[in-house]
Amino acid sequence: MAAGLTSDQVRAALQAAEAEAASPADRAEMLMEIAMGLQTRPKSADEINSAIELYDKALTICPQEMRLLRARILARKATALQAMPEQGTKSLENARGLFEDVIPVLGEIGAPEEVAEAEMNLGLCLQSLVGAGRAKIPDAIAAYQRALRTFTRSAHPKEFVILQNNLATAFLSMPMTDERGKMREALAVQAFEEALKVVTIVDDPIEYAMLQNNLGNALQYVSSSHVLENNLRAIEAYDEALKVRTRETMPIEYANTISNKANCLWNLPGHVATSETGRGMNLSMALVYYREAREIFAAHGDVGRAQIVGEALMQIERELMELSAVLDRPSVLHS
Repeated sequence: MAAGLTSDQVRAALQAAEAEAASPADRAEMLMEIAMGLQTRPKSADEINSAIELYDKALTICPQEMRLLRARILARKATALQAMPEQGTKSLENARGLFEDVIPVLGEIGAPEEVAEAEMNLGLCLQSLVGAGRAKIPDAIAAYQRALRTFTRSAHPKEFVILQNNLATAFLSMPMTDERGKMREALAVQAFEEALKVVTIVDDPIEYAMLQNNLGNALQYVSSSHVLENNLRAIEAYDEALKVRTRETMPIEYANTISNKANCLWNLPGHVATSETGRGMNLSMALVYYREAREIFAAHGDVGRAQIVGEALMQIERELMELSAVLDRPSVLHS
């Protein structure tokens, strides 16, 4: 039914585009707007394909001298190609080429926001292509940073948050084998913190929780001489995320966050507590979280993560038994 409706919409749009009453530029713009509507929250690849078809028709109608309109149509077509589900990277690489072609034109005769949006989408394309070895992550980072010249926190908070989250993810995906790696980790933490200056638990609780969880992960793994401070800050971030991610309302997200918190407790430096007893308390808390996370993952059919958590559980149980022997007291394990 949905696919049929899309076909009818496309046919109607193409028929309207042939009408002589409107100018070619007006008809091209109309097709672009209809394509953008199809592309918004698509229910299937058919809708994205239909949008691309309309963008192509718009380009055939649009006069060559209408450089700005053509650049806008091409930029929108690129976003449709980005959204195309496929095996391989052909659509992403086509999108990348379109963005690289239109950005100079938009920079010359378009609005700064149009350039920044294209740069942000180019960065996403590049970041997606990195895993296939078809792009380099520094190029994605550079595109995001160019977009931030326009999408500032005060002027465009929504885009600013998206860019900071993308930047942080990009920084963390780079190898951390040298001193520059430590700087990139610190920059990732800073990016999450910048985003959290905009996103609040009241206005956007879901995104707030995601950012806090990601900040906790970044803090937990950052290479720093302040290991204790970073881990304690990570636990605070996870606790903030858990104000939103509850077992009742978001079970998988809740399980992810308590797993992350458990790992943080497990890896707290020994000097957090003044004795083995303090270490045992941290391990016991981690054990409780891991058990609950494994139960949730298993209940939702996520066998892979349930197995990973189960392996961590076994290691913690061994460590607790060793501590119990050292302290010469009964095991703190509770079945």
